[in-house]
Amino acid sequence: MTDPSNHSVQETLLRLRGTWHDKIQTFNLDGSALSFDSLAGSPGPSPFENLVYIDFDGEIMTQTNVTFRGRNAAAKTFSGRMVNGLLVFNSLGEGAYDNIGMSAGPDALVYTARQLNESCQRYYEPDFIQLTGPDTRLRTTVLYRDGKAVRTLRAEGVRLSGNCQQRHEWDPRGANGRVHEQQAKSGVWRQESKSEP
Repeated sequence: MTDPSNHSVQETLLRLRGTWHDKIQTFNLDGSALSFDSLAGSPGPSPFENLVYIDFDGEIMTQTNVTFRGRNAAAKTFSGRMVNGLLVFNSLGEGAYDNIGMSAGPDALVYTARQLNESCQRYYEPDFIQLTGPDTRLRTTVLYRDGKAVRTLRAEGVRLSGNCQQRHEWDPRGANGRVHEQQAKSGVWRQESKSEP
């Protein structure tokens, strides 16, 4: 599918550009399907479907996930920049770990913590992305809460378009408007203050 000598993060991101349709399902660790994912950063029913818009100009990556089926409509944007061959994400929220994108060989990326730290004990979800064909991809994650693995996620993606300059007709936000939202911030990493007795 690609030049086997180039496994760089940048090259893989260039091949991921476009508008994708992801079908997503979550599972217990034993493989049984979850009907409701209560421990996610954005809890909700499972399975569900997203539109995924991925922009990358060789330096800056912006991605917006828009839920349009199976859960309440919602849009979440995150972004990052290439630094020394790695994708370094903008902060995902107060107390979040330093999230980076690294190569996992041909057509494969891993989004994960640069270093395991205290915030990873509260919420940690490494993301494994594999291009499985010219217009197909597979994304899997494992979610850790309080330092323990609690569930997995599988997203099977099909590319709908090679660009994401405009909203897709399935987008619940409507046809007009910007594809990308403001950078999402999550509170899942904040340390809860202990109440006084």
